[in-house]
Amino acid sequence: MIAQLNPKAIIDRKAFPLVEAALADTRVVLISGPRQAGKTTLARMFSDRDRPYFTLDDASTLNAAREDPTGFIRGIRRAVIDEVQRAPDLMLAIKASVDEDETPGRFLLTGSANLATIPAIADSLAGRMAVVPLLPFAQAEIRSSPGHMLDRLFSGEEPVIEGDVVLGDEMMRMVLAGGYPEVLRRSSAARRISWLEDYVSLILDRDVRDIANIDQLDRLPRLMNILAEHAGMLINNSSFGAALGLSGVTTQKYIAILERLFLVKTLVPWSNNRLSRLVKTPKLHFIDTGLLAALREDEFARLASDKTRFGSLLESFVLSELMKLASWSERRMSFSHYRTKDRDEVDVVIEDRRGRIIGIEVKASATVKADDFRGLRQLQAAVGDRFVRGLVLHDHDRITPFSERLQAAPLSILWSM
Repeated sequence: MIAQLNPKAIIDRKAFPLVEAALADTRVVLISGPRQAGKTTLARMFSDRDRPYFTLDDASTLNAAREDPTGFIRGIRRAVIDEVQRAPDLMLAIKASVDEDETPGRFLLTGSANLATIPAIADSLAGRMAVVPLLPFAQAEIRSSPGHMLDRLFSGEEPVIEGDVVLGDEMMRMVLAGGYPEVLRRSSAARRISWLEDYVSLILDRDVRDIANIDQLDRLPRLMNILAEHAGMLINNSSFGAALGLSGVTTQKYIAILERLFLVKTLVPWSNNRLSRLVKTPKLHFIDTGLLAALREDEFARLASDKTRFGSLLESFVLSELMKLASWSERRMSFSHYRTKDRDEVDVVIEDRRGRIIGIEVKASATVKADDFRGLRQLQAAVGDRFVRGLVLHDHDRITPFSERLQAAPLSILWSM
């Protein structure tokens, strides 16, 4: 059974202190992430009589914000405004308001689209807005564990096992569940899949219209299904589009829209001038593996009998957990993947501002061989002293050293460290 959340339970979000700190010194704070990730619940914790709550999912509020954004904002000293991407012109009115009154913490916004990718919005609040990412629940949040693995590794610590280790069938069920709060509150796989199907339909039908004008909206559900079958693989826009009668350019545009809505993640290729045989194609991942599994119709019984399909799910799961760890870290980190034309690879390359690198390879098996470190060794040789650590995360309960700064480790260290 998948661990089910108590519907009344409030799980402490690692982003809470980040929002609190940002409100103390920044005029506008945006909580940014996918729908149903918990943004409203978090934002309402900061709402009171002096900071009233408005949601643009309410039709009358949305109409008022769209028809007269300046009038809507006029007279509001402080507010929480939910789903602000539904009325983009509101951002200019907020800019004018906070330029007149520079008091910190005036507006706490939530957005279910990456507003940083919309130039007019990003430019209008440059220097005035702090962005706090909020993805679906991380395992560190569900389990009330530290979730400091990346910070500790970049600080020079060795990987350690702290707390319970999740293995085998329990790991598979955890990956299949994903992190959406509403999914984790449902007791059966059928109920979880039903919610996820409705969720995708709502986003593709309504939220896409809020952020983009596209001619062939009906192609998006089919594109999502195609992308799900290619999760963890290199992106081939021409191939994806051909199945739908779309050009490669149009397919690329549509994938960018899905990424802006936090449904998928394109992982850029890592580059280095010293290496000439690197593949320069991004890889495709899904932000939530519960959603990915639902689109692929991957249920526990199917994966238990055909574990070859589990590898790509697990790789997306690890990337998502790493992104969540980075989202509440004070370190700025970038993510990429390493792959050569000889197909040597490192699933996730994490680089900090100082150019230091951690490499993560993901294996669904319990056994790790020296050859599984081939890509990590190449990466280590390419960056030299900037290489902090290389880990093969796999289905095991021990840490096994393979050479200096290269180890196999349980997947559980993603949340237990």
